[in-house]
Amino acid sequence: MLFSGIPFLYYFLPIVLILYFLAPKKLKNGVLLAFSLVFYAWGEPIYVILMVISILQGYLFGLLIGRDKEKRPRRAKLWMWCSVVFSLGMLGYFKYADFFLSNFNAATGLSLPLLRVALPIGISFYTFQILSYVIDVYRGDVAPQKNPITLGAYIAMFPQLIAGPIVRYSDVERELRERKHTLADMAYGVRRFVLGLGKKVLIANSLGELCAAFGTATDPSTLFFWLNAVAYSLQIYFDFSGYSDMAIGLGRFFGFHFMENFNYPYISKSITEFWRRWHISLGVWFRDYLYIPLGGNRVSKPRWFFNLFVVWFATGFWHGAAWNFILWGLYFAVFLVIEKFWLLPWLQKKEGLDFLRHLYVLSLVLVSFVIFNAPDFATVGTQLGGLLGIGAGHDATEAIYYAKSYAGILVTAVVGATPLPKKVVSWVEKTKVGSRILTVAEPVFLGLLLLVVTAYLVDGSFNPFLYFRF
Repeated sequence: MLFSGIPFLYYFLPIVLILYFLAPKKLKNGVLLAFSLVFYAWGEPIYVILMVISILQGYLFGLLIGRDKEKRPRRAKLWMWCSVVFSLGMLGYFKYADFFLSNFNAATGLSLPLLRVALPIGISFYTFQILSYVIDVYRGDVAPQKNPITLGAYIAMFPQLIAGPIVRYSDVERELRERKHTLADMAYGVRRFVLGLGKKVLIANSLGELCAAFGTATDPSTLFFWLNAVAYSLQIYFDFSGYSDMAIGLGRFFGFHFMENFNYPYISKSITEFWRRWHISLGVWFRDYLYIPLGGNRVSKPRWFFNLFVVWFATGFWHGAAWNFILWGLYFAVFLVIEKFWLLPWLQKKEGLDFLRHLYVLSLVLVSFVIFNAPDFATVGTQLGGLLGIGAGHDATEAIYYAKSYAGILVTAVVGATPLPKKVVSWVEKTKVGSRILTVAEPVFLGLLLLVVTAYLVDGSFNPFLYFRF
């Protein structure tokens, strides 16, 4: 079930909210868990069993770790590793088994049959949440949750189940026990959800249509290659950040405060800064559960290089079972190392050359998403060659046509990817007259935006969600 779908917007969500707020305080987590399982089963009726099993193993191993941590630490460590191996084993089987088999066949010349197992939606996200919970219990950062419904509500919570942000148990532990529901939070939730919905449906989907047009071009010009790269980079940002906005807004409906997942990454002046602004919850997860345990930067330089490349190999591989994702992760590792040992002091200077710094980041990011979006290495080569004019067509008529046709949405996306709209609203809000106008204008705008989005959803069928495949 998609957040940006009629069934969710006008059937599922209203029913959930009515029953949730009618339920007594003690039953709210149970209601949330029950509807989260329904939400997941809507698209994955079989794999909801897999998620329930994953939740139960995390719950049981958490209890065992808590029981043995003080008196039998070795046994507690064993329980922790059992849970980690189980979680990663399930993720490895469903997401990576065919990748390893196909590469083994290619390397050995054998023809072992592929498993062709369907990828359970959201398994990468909820697996990481279970891992963080079990590891935090072992570290003593949180107490083991004794109520399986409460833990289940945390792991399966539908607002962030499918594509994050990756929420750590320690961040919502208190709210799982005791949370407040206020009109201010509901108003914020509505605002955040509707704006995220607009970003997804009106901007990301329109940019996706432009990318689809490029995919059907028989002899795209260099201009069309660049237009596609720009469109896809903006599409994936508005698609994923729009989903995160909706997740954060939905969380507020139920009294939860999820962390921000994006902070205008395209205004960054270095790749280091870009990754502090893009998919923040994933970056924090890998920092706390892989980079720091490996030793972080408090080791020798060769070991530091190793740590960085392991983390970015894992980051790329987490996104998908294909070599282009691994290349994408290692691509960023190379530039992060270059920045840390040479470029960063210049990139962090406050005075002058901001344009060159932004151009440096945007150029590298555009190329990275060309790699990210390619289905195989051959396509990576074709796409990168096309950006340089190698193998590209000479007639730019088609590219110019689409550039003109999508000029409005491209400009809107570029401006919307900066803090400018937020700054304008903030400036207007600070004035007495502007504040009064916004009090009336905001709900009207949100209502009209929801109406327009609904019309698009009813009328159109192009409504993909890019991060479903991860």
